[in-house]
Amino acid sequence: MDKQIIDQFIKNAIAEDLGDGDHTSLSTIPANAQGKAKLLIKEPGILAGVELALEIFKQVDASLVTEVLINDGAEVQYGDIALTVSGNSQSILLAERLVLNCMQRMSGIATKTNRIVKLLAGYNTRLLDTRKTTPGLRYLEKWAVRIGGGVNHRIGLYDMILIKDNHVDYAGGISNAIKAANQYLTDKGKKLQIEIEVRNISELNEVLNTGGVNRILLDNFTFPDLTEAVRIIDKKYITEASGGITEENVTDYAACGVDYISMGALTHSVKSLDMSLKAF
Repeated sequence: MDKQIIDQFIKNAIAEDLGDGDHTSLSTIPANAQGKAKLLIKEPGILAGVELALEIFKQVDASLVTEVLINDGAEVQYGDIALTVSGNSQSILLAERLVLNCMQRMSGIATKTNRIVKLLAGYNTRLLDTRKTTPGLRYLEKWAVRIGGGVNHRIGLYDMILIKDNHVDYAGGISNAIKAANQYLTDKGKKLQIEIEVRNISELNEVLNTGGVNRILLDNFTFPDLTEAVRIIDKKYITEASGGITEENVTDYAACGVDYISMGALTHSVKSLDMSLKAF
């Protein structure tokens, strides 16, 4: 966990929710009232966000006492209690929705990721996330992918060069784009991996003739073409498949022999896991 990123996220999220005060709690609950609450799981899945929840409770009110009963990455069932929190009642209520929003979304991502990772068992293919994340929540969403057993692709635009179709078109072709990227890294003294997206076998051959990359992204290939592309590459470069990959067909892509499969659906259209924070 990157403490600096998390602290800033929590600070911003609390400010967004609190405004000039939680007037419901302030008007109905004595300032010194004490309470307890349990985080109740309401459907099966993979739990994620517990570590984050502890930081939220701590930042809302350092005097709150938490007890973790189930850790991140564990399988949970309906009726399980993930954690308990006790202390100032107003503080618990202030933290409640932020904790739930984060844990529900992170657990949904971890659950979907884990389900697909299990489908890929037996193949030499690993599951990647993408940059198709919720603005402001990327760190949390990619954290959840890791908890679910997936692998983070690049975090942003700064930690890898990924030459996609638009870059190729704007650069005047594959060879131009690759050569320019390598020259840029030399000029700037940077050591970044270079990946390039190809749309067909012809573009793949152009990449192979040019060289100068670390990974090849095979986008929207048919299964026969994907199998052929992996054969042509012959392990000289890391291979990644993307485009149109779903939970239903992911094993068909893995069977083509690619090293990685990337799926935007892990983060852009996932169902949150149902849970609630209940007083007891």
